[in-house]
Parts: sequence; C-alpha cells; structure tokens
Amino acid sequence: MRPPILRRLFRRVASAAALGLLAATLGATAAAQPAAAAGGLQQVTGFGSNPGNLQMYAYTPAGLPANAPLVVALHGCTQTASAYYTNSGWPQFADKWGFSVVFPQTTSANNSLSCFGWFDPAEDTRGKGEAASIVQMVEYAKQQYGSDGHRVYVTGLSAGGGMTADLLAAYPDVFAGGSVASGLPAQCATSQAAASGCQTGPQKLTPAQWGDKVRAGYPGYSGPWPRVAIWQGTSDYTVYPANATALRDQWTDVWGIGQTPSSTDTLPGSTTRSVYNDASGKPAVETYSVAGTGHGLPVSPGSGDQQCGTTAAYFLNAICSTYYTGVFWGLDGGTPGGGGDQLPAPAGVRVTGTTDTTAALSWNAVEGAASYAVYRNGTKIASPTATTYTDTGLTAGTAYRYTVAAVDGSGKAGTASAQVTATTTGGSTPVKCYSATNYAHVTAGRAHMSGGYVYANGSNQNMGLYNVFVTHTLKESPTGYFVIADSGCTTG
Repeated sequence: MRPPILRRLFRRVASAAALGLLAATLGATAAAQPAAAAGGLQQVTGFGSNPGNLQMYAYTPAGLPANAPLVVALHGCTQTASAYYTNSGWPQFADKWGFSVVFPQTTSANNSLSCFGWFDPAEDTRGKGEAASIVQMVEYAKQQYGSDGHRVYVTGLSAGGGMTADLLAAYPDVFAGGSVASGLPAQCATSQAAASGCQTGPQKLTPAQWGDKVRAGYPGYSGPWPRVAIWQGTSDYTVYPANATALRDQWTDVWGIGQTPSSTDTLPGSTTRSVYNDASGKPAVETYSVAGTGHGLPVSPGSGDQQCGTTAAYFLNAICSTYYTGVFWGLDGGTPGGGGDQLPAPAGVRVTGTTDTTAALSWNAVEGAASYAVYRNGTKIASPTATTYTDTGLTAGTAYRYTVAAVDGSGKAGTASAQVTATTTGGSTPVKCYSATNYAHVTAGRAHMSGGYVYANGSNQNMGLYNVFVTHTLKESPTGYFVIADSGCTTG
C-alpha cells in the first residue's frame, strides 16, 4: 500500500467509487471455470452474482482431501492477489499443512488505489458489495474444493485488514478466525471523510463501545465468535499503533474477557505476543507488536520451519506472521487458539558460554518433550534430546539469535521460547559512527528503504522518510549492525 494508505484516496476516489458501485450491480453470469494464472494461482470466474465487482483467485494444493480448512487472504491498497500469493507465505503453509487459499482482488474500477472498501457501508456490511462477494467465494470453495465450512479463516493487510475486521463482524457465522495486519477495527469509519482519521487515531471509545460495533454487524448473533490475531508494527506511521489497541479492546469485549493479557512472551523479530484467554483458558485474542517495524505484513524469508515469504513493498523482514497466525488458528493440526496439544515454550533459555566459534545454550526441561528444536536466526539447526546444546562453526565477534521449542513424540514442535542473543568472542572491530541523511545512509549500505521509509540495517529501526531532509546518526557495532544514536555516539 502506498503510504499513507488512504490519505490521497479520499481526494481522488469519488468517481472511481461511483464506477465501482455501478459495476457492482452487474452480476457475473458465466459458468464457473478456473483460468490458469502465474505460479500456481488460478483465477475463478462465475463464482456468484459478485455484487462487489471483485476478482477471485485461488490456490489449492494437489491432492488436498475434502473437509480441509480454507483461508481468505486480502491484499492491501496498490497490491494484487498475485503479489499477496507470491510474498505472504500462505501457499507455503497451504502445501505443508493442507488447506486452500482464496485471494480476492479489487481493482481500480472499484477504487483508484485498488483498496478494499472497509470504510463504505455499501461494501463492508452483511449482504452488501465486496463483503458479499467474498462470502460467495467462500461458498464456491466449499462446493468446488470441499472446504470445511467450520474452518474458514480470513486475513488481510491494511485496507485488507480493515475489511477483515468488518467481515468478522458481519459474518461471524462464516469465519472461525481472523488476522488483522496493520489494519483498522471493525466499522471504525462509515464514510470516506472519516477513514483518514481512523488511520492516524481511531475514536477514543470504550471496549464496550468498540464491541457494540461488532455486535451491530449481525444483530442477534450469539456466538461462537471468531478468534482474532492482531499484528502491528510499532513504527507504523500509515496505520498508527493505536488501531491495534482499539482492535484488542473491540474483540476482547466481544469475547467477554478483560484487556489484561493472560500471558506475554517474546518471539523472533523483536516481537511481543500478548495472549487473552477465553473462559476455558484457550487464546481468543492475540496481539503481536513488532518493534521498529513500519507499515506492512511481517515476513521472514528463509528455509526454517517458522520462516516464510519474501520481502517486497509492504512485506517487511521481521517474523513470519503467517506461521504464527496459522498455529493460532490450529491449521498446523493443533487446537484452534494455539493451545491444546501443543507443548509449551521452554523456560529459562540462556547462553552459558561463548568462544570465537561456539555458543553454548541451556534451558529448562518441558514435560512430555521427546526432543527439542534449536533455531539460529530463525532456521532450525539441531534436534537435541538433552536440555543443552553447543552451536559450532560460528564467526568470531558476531551476534546470533536463538530460540528453542519442545518437540513431542509425534515430531510436532511446540511454541518457541523467548529469544536470546549470543555474541561470539574475538574478531571485534572498532565502533563506528555515521551522521548523514536517510538518502545517504541507504546509498552507503547502512540502511535500506521499504515502502517509502528507511530502516537501519541489522536493528531494522525506522528512521523516517526516504529523503535528503531527515538526518540521523547511526552507530555500527558489530560490523553490519546499525542502531540510531542521535543522542550521542561514542566509539570507545
């Protein structure tokens, strides 16, 4: 999505929106037939009357059995279904865990920036417009792919995240769970004029008032409610972090639980997860706060079990949000809510010693664990049966990040531990300080640009806009790892 997601949109979309609403009145009448698209993604036509004038794309792994789950994945503004398919990691886990993925797509015919209409009651409410078209796609998948109607989930980024929240409110009988990434609370805005204010600071409502907006989406509905994951970067200046707080307040109130987390833990990518359990002790709402990350979907390219996706515009290298969302929903075979038969995270993970080339770890035993999975920088490197492990062949003077998960007798890994960092000895280099514009830092290879913003290499701290007007001091230690040091940078 082009930041800010909709600030320009509300000055430009009046005519495009009118065209979209006109086109929405024309129902699709062609017989349902898939047409091949790039990379295994298939376009489906004739999936229903399509009142929202959307396009349907789908990915179904070969040999998928009947009654497999279904995920609906909604792109952000300026994006396409193909981009979301390519970069989000959902096809990877569809192959691994066995489920279908539908990628709805809106176009400039509906909106000049190809944004889903999360702010328009004619598009985002029950039985109306784009929301109704997406539910028709779900019905098509149930009939044609044999998808399990009790295990349908929806996820989306930014405008797609706002539409996700609206769908969960309007169709809690259709969706068992949702995941909102850099998105807006359900029915935060009901007009174009109000939408920009939601981005930068939603209304200061009580949890009950936010919850009422959900309950009004399908009057008389008494549950069960969808389980909701909320992903937010702390340095998101397109959809501000206040929206994640409002989403938490909204969905915890709907579930009838408080706003104090039942537990918190630390995940890869400087991510803090807060869990809000339902009355039975299972997670109903989870928030994931990704430190220093801007506007986009968190991904973690690599071959590790908990890695996924590729970096691109609005796909940010931090943590594989798709993996953790799928586990939360139970797509990995666990209990929905991420609990149940999953082994808990090992406690007490610590670094017990380092040399120039090794790092020694230890942790507390987990009852029921047959072995443990050790991850270095997100990639699995070992499966010890003991509660200690020494990593070898490392580079001197280098920082490495480790997490550990318990593995049960069937080979299923549980929740990953809090992350610890081990820095090998030797090979030290002098601390260096650099003061320059954001443009110069990127040009010199000390930072990188994503979505119009600049991020320090290594720490991934948000440095602001990519231009020659913003200046920062960066401290380099160890080599290749930069942190903002505007308040003072010493080389001693």
